[in-house]
Amino acid sequence: MPANPTHPVFKYFRYFLQAVRGEQADYTTGSLRKAIFMLSIPMILEMMMESVFAVVDIAYVSRVSVNAVATIGLTESVITLVYAIAIGLSMAATAVVARRVGEKDPEGARTAAVQAIMLGAVLALVIGLFGYHFAREILQLMGGEADLVEEGYGYTRWLIGGNITIMLLFLINAIFRGAGDASMAMWTLVLSNGLNLILDPIFIFGLGPVPEFGVTGAAIATNIGRGSAVLFQLAILLFGWGRIRIRLQDWRLRLSVMWNLVRVSLGGIAQFLIGTSSWVFLMRLMSVFGSEVLAGYTIAIRVMMFTLMPAWGMSNAAATLVGQNLGAEKPERAEASVWKTSAYNAWFMLVVSVGYLVFAPELMALFNRTPAVVENGALCLRIIAAGYIFYAYGMVVTQAFNGAGDTRTPTRINLVAFWMFQLPLAYLASTTLDLGPLGVFLAITLAEVLLSALAIRAFRKGKWKTTRV
Repeated sequence: MPANPTHPVFKYFRYFLQAVRGEQADYTTGSLRKAIFMLSIPMILEMMMESVFAVVDIAYVSRVSVNAVATIGLTESVITLVYAIAIGLSMAATAVVARRVGEKDPEGARTAAVQAIMLGAVLALVIGLFGYHFAREILQLMGGEADLVEEGYGYTRWLIGGNITIMLLFLINAIFRGAGDASMAMWTLVLSNGLNLILDPIFIFGLGPVPEFGVTGAAIATNIGRGSAVLFQLAILLFGWGRIRIRLQDWRLRLSVMWNLVRVSLGGIAQFLIGTSSWVFLMRLMSVFGSEVLAGYTIAIRVMMFTLMPAWGMSNAAATLVGQNLGAEKPERAEASVWKTSAYNAWFMLVVSVGYLVFAPELMALFNRTPAVVENGALCLRIIAAGYIFYAYGMVVTQAFNGAGDTRTPTRINLVAFWMFQLPLAYLASTTLDLGPLGVFLAITLAEVLLSALAIRAFRKGKWKTTRV
C-alpha cells in the first residue's frame, strides 16, 4: 500500500526538513503547533550539539586525571560568570530583535544586532585580560589544591582569556534566534562542536607535530572551534545568508539603541549572575568534600546538560514566539505558545528523569570508574532528576519573560530561589545537618521546584504583556 503523503508523520517530516534548511516562516500567524515545532527543532539540535561536546569533552579529560576533571569544574564555575553576561546580553538581543521582526522593522533589527555585537566584544576583551593574568589565583580562590592549580591553570588561562569566542557565539546565535533564524544558530554550533570533537584528542593527548597539552589542550581546542564558528556567523550576517544582513555602514555606534540593550540586559545579567554566583558557592562547598566527590559532581552536571540543553532549546523557541507575537500585537497567541511549549517540554523531561533514576551508576561509569566518583555522581543525577518535570515548566516560563523583555521578574524570582533559599539550605544541610553532598543535591532540586512555582504564578498575572523594548 503506497505511503500517504498527508499522514501526520510525513507532514512533520516535511516540517523537520524545512526547519533544518531554515526556510522563511512567519511565526505570528498560522498553526502554533507548527510554529513551536519549526523553531524548536533547530534550537534543540543546536543545544544538543553543545551538550554532546560537553559530554565528550569530559570523557577525554577524565582520561587525564581526577585533578583535570576537578579543574574543569572549578574553572567552569567561574566562567559561568562570563556566561551570565553573555546570556544576559543575549536575552536583550533576542527580545529586541524579535520585537523588531514582529513589527516588520528590519532596519531596527539590524541596528540592534550591531550594537549587541560591539558591546559584547568590548566586555569580553576586558574579562579576557583579567582571566589570562590571574588564572592561578582564580583556581586558588576556588579552593583548588596546589597540585591541581599547577596542573590546571593553563586550562583556566586559555578558557577565560579566550572568552570572546564564547561571548560572540552566544550573542550572534541569540540574534539569529530572535529573527527566527534558528537553523543558522544550529549550523554554527555544528561547525563549532564538530571542530572541538576533532581537535580535543589532538591537543589533549598530542598527535604528530602537536605536543601533548593535557587538560590545557581542551581549552585550546574549544577556542579554535568556537572562534571558527564566530567567523562563520559574521559571514552569515555580512553576506545576508539569513534573515538579517548587516552592511558596512551599519557598524557605527548608536548610543540610544545600545542603551536600550543595556537596560533590557541588566535584568538578564543580574538574573544569571544570581544563578551562577550561587553555582560558584555550591562548587566551593563541594570542594570541601575532596577531589573525587567534586569530580563526580562535575561529571554528573555535564551528563545532565546533555538533556537540559534540548529542554533549553524548546524554551528558546518560546522566547522567540513571545517576542515576535508581542511585536505583532498578539499577546494571547504569545501566551498560548508558552503553555503549549511547556507541556511538550514536560513530557520530554519525564522520559529523561526516568532514565536517570534507573541508570545513573551505569551512566557515571562510562566516564570514570573510581567508586567514590561513581557513587556521588549517581546520587547527584538521581536527586536532581527527581525535579525534572518542574524544571520543564520553569525553564519555558522564565524564557517567556525574557523573550518579552521583562528580565526583572525572573531576576527577583532567582534572588528568592537561589540566594534566599538554595544557598542557606545547601550549607545547613551539608554541614550543620551533616548530610554532606546529599544536602547540596537536595538544595538544588528544591530550589528549582520553588523557582518554577514562583515563575508560573507571576506569569499568570500577565504583566509581561505590556513590557516595552
